[in-house]
Amino acid sequence: MTAHQHKAGAEASHDALKFAYWVPNVSGGLVISKIEQRTSHDIAYNRKLAQIAEQNGFDYALSQIRFTAGYGAEFQHEPVTFSQALLEATDRLKVIAALLPGPWNPAVAAKQIATLNQLYNGRVAVNVVSGWFRGEFAAIGEPWLDHDERYRRSEEFIRALRGIWSEDDFTFRGDFYRFNNYTLKPKPKNPQPEVFQGGSSRAARDMAARVSDWYFTNGNTPEEIKKQVDDIRAKAAQNGHSVKVGVNAFVIARQSEAEARKVLAEIIEKADPEAVNAFGHEVKNAGKASPEGQGNWAKSSFEDLVQYNDGFRSNLIGTPEQIAERIVRLKSAGADLILLAFLHFQEEVEYFGKQIIPLVRQLEAEQRLAVAAE
Repeated sequence: MTAHQHKAGAEASHDALKFAYWVPNVSGGLVISKIEQRTSHDIAYNRKLAQIAEQNGFDYALSQIRFTAGYGAEFQHEPVTFSQALLEATDRLKVIAALLPGPWNPAVAAKQIATLNQLYNGRVAVNVVSGWFRGEFAAIGEPWLDHDERYRRSEEFIRALRGIWSEDDFTFRGDFYRFNNYTLKPKPKNPQPEVFQGGSSRAARDMAARVSDWYFTNGNTPEEIKKQVDDIRAKAAQNGHSVKVGVNAFVIARQSEAEARKVLAEIIEKADPEAVNAFGHEVKNAGKASPEGQGNWAKSSFEDLVQYNDGFRSNLIGTPEQIAERIVRLKSAGADLILLAFLHFQEEVEYFGKQIIPLVRQLEAEQRLAVAAE
């Protein structure tokens, strides 16, 4: 790492970078491709995967939310129920359950998560999803709101969760939710469950700057990540709030960069065009629907969309040393957590934990020493 990179890292958090993985509770793996993916959505596979992740330095697992078959994913397990099974199989791993306002009422969600919090020593968190697929909402008879209205509803959802978890006789008068002297007991243990959210649009950033603990963004370069981080943290500071940032990435770690790039080329070559284009139609509509046209996926290419959350853009493709260097650059840009996906989850999560996380920790230590010496 160069002196310039060390200096750039001075603005980054001194806390150790966190690592999370996408729980494959949805069939088809994490790329829309016919390449072999030794990954299963079944519970036995996922219990073992959670244990492997916990034993190899991962902090979080994120359970996905899908309602309908399509886009290369025929089967979907419900995330809160699935998260409980992973919590039961582990001792330290934190599991983030995705929630979708509309299908979920905040009173039901608050009670579900409070119970899991009590049962599993506070190891459950939530990821509040504001959009995703319009077709899913139509299929289950839920109204599809305009882009910024979805984020207004999500903000009310989060404020309701926090109020229910912290207050007796909770009363709330919103445009989407109403509560009258509602008391939930038992409440979650302190601290309250962490609240994650995704997005890249103006509405998403502003919501995170007001109410969320964590802001997930799609994969991107360190330069583009830094723009989002600087923007969201400046707005959060104005609100007397603080928010951490997670960045999506797809990892292809091999003995040489050429070998890793060959795997990437095969993933894209074997992509399912019909499924990728159908997925792209849905998510690009969500991203471009924001007034400024800057939401997630608004500028994604076909190749980007082969991985659900632009994970190739983060460029964690190469040797363990190259990947560790690029991870620390993302941290220097302001990332606090890297959310990872793989072709073959069990073996590659273990490899990442054994071969790459130690390199990241070494680079973080060198970075701290360099900053201290300045």
